[in-house]
Amino acid sequence: MMILCTNDDGVQARGLEISLEICAAIGDVVCVAPDHEQSATSHSLTLFRPLRPTLRGPNRWQVDGTPTDCVLLALGALVGRRPDFVVSGINHGPNMGEDVLYSGTVAAAMEGLSLGIPGIALSLAGGDLDLLPTYRSRLEQLLRQILSVESFPGDTLLNINLPPLPAERVCGVRVTTLGSRVYSESLTRMQDPWGREIFWIGGGQINWTGSGESDFQAIQDGYISVTPLHVDLTSYSHLESVRAWRLGE
Repeated sequence: MMILCTNDDGVQARGLEISLEICAAIGDVVCVAPDHEQSATSHSLTLFRPLRPTLRGPNRWQVDGTPTDCVLLALGALVGRRPDFVVSGINHGPNMGEDVLYSGTVAAAMEGLSLGIPGIALSLAGGDLDLLPTYRSRLEQLLRQILSVESFPGDTLLNINLPPLPAERVCGVRVTTLGSRVYSESLTRMQDPWGREIFWIGGGQINWTGSGESDFQAIQDGYISVTPLHVDLTSYSHLESVRAWRLGE
């Protein structure tokens, strides 16, 4: 089995190092990752300048682009053999609810999916990176289970969030839905040294909502959250309602 590893925190991120160690214990690994942090870049591509991959070691490249660039470049130019899976992360922070729309971690796995390769996005739902090494054994077991599924759906990626606990305190694994999060006071108005108005996006308060099956509830309860995602954003439950509007007639 061949695994393409990437992330959005950069090629030197601690989460990526743990992921590489785990994946190398399972199969052949190639790494193509951004040369610096690309958090919240979502599914963006670099279109107006060239990309420059740099070889950092055997089967390990850094790219001066986004996570999506990395996967596209890996599959189109750098990797001679088609990977069986894309594993993105481990992200330094949660990717739950609407975060998946902004996340470069999830977008990298989604790019692989759009090119026909199923993927896994891994995130630590907390800021204590010293917890990452405690998950080596547990994540290896979980990834072995996932990657050995014979009928793994080709149009699906798994978005996995780890609770901010040592692995030995984790209650188990839950298959979840996406919750919903609302940021308040996340826009800060400031002035630059010349008195011009500027804004910072980020910070503020986060409120989570969702059912008992949601990802944030699983994390809050001390479980690993596993949420199946796919590219198709169609709201099938509303197709007939919108058709009833008889648009264009």
